[in-house]
Amino acid sequence: MNSKSLWRATLSLVALMMLGSARAQDDEGARYTTLEAASGTEAVALRNAIAPLFDEERVGTTQSLLIMRDGHIIAERYADGFGPDTKLLSRSIAKTVTAVLVGLMVSDGRLALDVPVPLATWDQPGDPRGGITLRHLLTMSSGLEHREEGDPLSTSDAVRMLFTDGAQDMAAYAESKPVAARPGTRFTYSTADTMIVSDLMTRMLTDRTDASARRGAMNEFITGRLTQPVGLPSLTAEYDARGTMIGGAMLHMTTRDYARFGQFLLQRGRMDGRQILSARWVDFMTRPSARNPAYGGSVWLNREGADNLLFPGRGSRQIFACVGHHGQYVIISPTQNLVIVRMGITGEAKRAALSQALAQLVEVLPTG
Repeated sequence: MNSKSLWRATLSLVALMMLGSARAQDDEGARYTTLEAASGTEAVALRNAIAPLFDEERVGTTQSLLIMRDGHIIAERYADGFGPDTKLLSRSIAKTVTAVLVGLMVSDGRLALDVPVPLATWDQPGDPRGGITLRHLLTMSSGLEHREEGDPLSTSDAVRMLFTDGAQDMAAYAESKPVAARPGTRFTYSTADTMIVSDLMTRMLTDRTDASARRGAMNEFITGRLTQPVGLPSLTAEYDARGTMIGGAMLHMTTRDYARFGQFLLQRGRMDGRQILSARWVDFMTRPSARNPAYGGSVWLNREGADNLLFPGRGSRQIFACVGHHGQYVIISPTQNLVIVRMGITGEAKRAALSQALAQLVEVLPTG
């Protein structure tokens, strides 16, 4: 056995010894896999950083937490009633999955980043929407009128589109919105922008307008270009009545598959020795956009900027994440070769505490 193998075996033994005593102390329903820590001290620090994420009074309900380092799961914990086979709703993590699918279509030559979106309803003389590009939609700078939040909820465009008067044809609801600012001049976080992207992708795949054909075309593309090559067997998309993938909010995966998706992005579109997604596209996704340095191409960046739900000032500025509305996170830290998945339900009042608990977890793991 060489020195590296001996070192890893020693780590695993230390971790297993610690976990043997730790499991008896966990709350009912919580369970861990091996904590492959560099020392007993690090394993204790890691456990202490994980515990606050299951403090419901502090951060809301955490359904699952998974930590992957160097492509291997080093810690995994589930709340009672959840487990490795439980599919969990993505919420806005779906936006990042959608952006990956778009990147595949750009590589195929079906779409272009800086060409006006081909929508007949926008291609009218004098219509400012005719200048909206795919880049604008992916960086939330389309300029379309939109309210993501609302009090009461009935004033939220996202709620109306997903659940009330826009739910039958979500893309049509989004595409009918007027321009509130010149495209490319203002950041406005918008689930509607991603629904337009979902519709655009579907129309690139099929000319048919019946819902079944549209769903089938998109499902076939997802399976052949993402699910199978990356290894995400649990990935399940939801569709509206028109057959448009609800790519802004409603995909489902297991916690382990969310982590594998994060690892895929960490490896810049490469998985199992194959370059599946262009590394240049991942670079685009993780580069600060023109109107918000905290947002790239459908991912959040750990930098100061508008509406950021990460933890700028703590951890590396290279960290980026897929983030969902109720505190769903896939955090990717390239300098640590690290992926952290947290799935759960956290209200607005506890979001700051959640982001700080996640920052603490990142900080106890080594860099480099």
